[in-house]
Amino acid sequence: MTVPPTAVWRGIPADQRREQRRRQLLDAGFDLLGTGGWDATSVRGVCRRSRLSTRYFYESFTDLDELLVAVFDEVVEETTARILDAIRTAPRRTRAAARAAVETGVRHLTDDPRRARVICIEAPGNEALVRRRMEVRREYAQIIGTLGRELEGEVPGAEALVEATATLLIGGISELLISWLDGRLPHTRDQFIDDMTELVVTTGEGSAALARRRRR
Repeated sequence: MTVPPTAVWRGIPADQRREQRRRQLLDAGFDLLGTGGWDATSVRGVCRRSRLSTRYFYESFTDLDELLVAVFDEVVEETTARILDAIRTAPRRTRAAARAAVETGVRHLTDDPRRARVICIEAPGNEALVRRRMEVRREYAQIIGTLGRELEGEVPGAEALVEATATLLIGGISELLISWLDGRLPHTRDQFIDDMTELVVTTGEGSAALARRRRR
């Protein structure tokens, strides 16, 4: 007998049970990717960790790459939401906004080392994650560009420079964070946040000054 998709089992509707299973798989994928890395994360391992059969894995995901991207996206979305909230509540000054964004992002990613590993360490090693990471970088560059225009003012004709600066910042921040996580930068977390903030502010203000000089 075929069970209708809206059937209720033990008081839980079918769609809610599917969502619960998806959540278990995502949590298992996050834990494996954030501890053992993508090359140690497999469909079988995720199913074993979540205590679900492969049948339920393929109920939610077409393949392992789709799960990995979903895990990556969850961490990105949560981190981005926190950063944007911090920026919105910060004083409308360049340094304050930069400090709020950098501190919130770094602290959130490193309070649970699995988050930082998913975003910074493991993403460059898997083709699907590399593609998604590039898309996210472009999205963050747009956020930085928009914020820079709001705080430093719009300079007509500077669109290309703003885009280049935003791309430089998001790429530089990402690579510096990887270096720090790998232990190649001898900073404490607070020192790293301080220096990152200064570099962001200096780069942003320098770009704005260059744009204004070109308009004279």
